[in-house]
Amino acid sequence: MTTAECIFDSRDHLGEGILWDDRAQALYWLDVPMPSKLHRLFPDSGKHESWDMPEMITSMSIREQGGLLIASHHGLNHFNFNDEGLVRFFEPEKDQPGNRCNDGASDRKGRFWFGTMQNNISSESTNIALEKSSGSLYRYDPDNSLHVMESGIGVSNTLAWSPQNDILYFTDTLTGWIWAYDYDHESGSISNRRNFAQSDRGYPDGSTVDAEGGLWSCRWEGGCVIRFAPDGSIDQVVEVPVQRVTSCTFGGKNLDTLYITTARWDMTEKEISEDPNAGSLFAAVPGVRGLPDSRFAG
Repeated sequence: MTTAECIFDSRDHLGEGILWDDRAQALYWLDVPMPSKLHRLFPDSGKHESWDMPEMITSMSIREQGGLLIASHHGLNHFNFNDEGLVRFFEPEKDQPGNRCNDGASDRKGRFWFGTMQNNISSESTNIALEKSSGSLYRYDPDNSLHVMESGIGVSNTLAWSPQNDILYFTDTLTGWIWAYDYDHESGSISNRRNFAQSDRGYPDGSTVDAEGGLWSCRWEGGCVIRFAPDGSIDQVVEVPVQRVTSCTFGGKNLDTLYITTARWDMTEKEISEDPNAGSLFAAVPGVRGLPDSRFAG
């Protein structure tokens, strides 16, 4: 059995959106609720930096042109690590003010995929009950075009692609299922949605794919990351000593370290006392290598 170890005590309310920058050898991740924060950690040196954000940020991608593309509560933004701060350039759902962005990632063609959902986090970082499946899955292309790929989503999570670029994995966390789609790498179209994998250990949150095609699924309220083989069977579990496991990516010089974010959002003081590392950053070496996180081409 592999158990992840705490490597950085960030104590995030809701750690999410973790990325590995293979050029800078650095990790990026987010703390979603207000006061929302962007983290950057250089694991080799231990150097850590953070930036406060003016609204909730939920997912991101490194840009080929420099800086980050960040999905926030109300839309898509550029962030260039300068005095400009978070610069909004697109609002996909102006007609749905009760929604927010959630998980997102770039595919290997440099297109940014992101999901939306009914906002469930108040400005005071408390829980808002989910009442409707008002979210969608979008694909934002470098030519500034936006494409609706799915609708009627409750909680959009997991955006990962097979090494062969022929399958997209996506989940509506509320269903408990991770879905697989046939994926056309050139056009970015998807089809033939089917149930791929599920587990009774919590709910599927963020995921990443390794070089052998295994899908690593973080389990909210499940205290682990499950590796699903390409046929959907469970073939490895990394235990995480907190219950709310949120997102993961492979990093390190050999892409063989699995970095994992966690959460303490909406936990009671008693629950936090029993789960003191909730919200921290964890790492494990599970014996497989990952794939580089793709960059947005714009």
